[in-house]
Amino acid sequence: MARPTTKTPGTARPRVRAVTLALATLVGAALSTTGAPAASATPPGIPSKATAQSQLNALTVAAEGSTSGYSRDLFPHWITVSGSCDTREQVLKRDGTSVVVNSSCQATSGRWYSPYDGATWTAASDLDIDHVVPLAEAWRSGASSWTTSRRQSFANDLSGPQLIAVTDNVNQSKSDQDPSTWQPPLSSYRCTYGKMWITVKHTWGLRLQSSEKSALQSMLNTCSS
Repeated sequence: MARPTTKTPGTARPRVRAVTLALATLVGAALSTTGAPAASATPPGIPSKATAQSQLNALTVAAEGSTSGYSRDLFPHWITVSGSCDTREQVLKRDGTSVVVNSSCQATSGRWYSPYDGATWTAASDLDIDHVVPLAEAWRSGASSWTTSRRQSFANDLSGPQLIAVTDNVNQSKSDQDPSTWQPPLSSYRCTYGKMWITVKHTWGLRLQSSEKSALQSMLNTCSS
């Protein structure tokens, strides 16, 4: 997960992994009253329910590794990907509606719908680009043994559903939690989120915990396709 901007500069990013799903649901109910969405962010490569189920079944279940040695610097992110545009800016353009950028590729206007909570924003500063599988979670799930080059590719992956523009405060609440302790406040998006999480872990060969697998299975069970 990435948090390049916040509404309150200087506020520390929480690292508590005990955020409850019940609280998240209440937050979603409050935030989803912001009106009709501008456009729903749709990262590429979201699998069908059947494909996600096969991928989930194939994932290795193991005890979670340690965060010892972890640093975000070991996952170089927001690299330049096209002209003057970095990864964050590319996702903002992809996920927004009528996005206008300046000569530095920074979004100066547009509308963004955050599918995690149902909120719509017109300022890019209100959005974070979430790493669906957080960087620290990836580290604990196998990325600690990767090369820095591979970690950079993971942190800037635009080919799959690993990056998505969402409300910054919702991204803060997620921090580095897995689906056993955090799911999108908007319950109708949990099927999609679960499929995204599964295919990212499968694509990158990451492990998962037993409690994480159970949560993902419950999320998949809510999917119609």
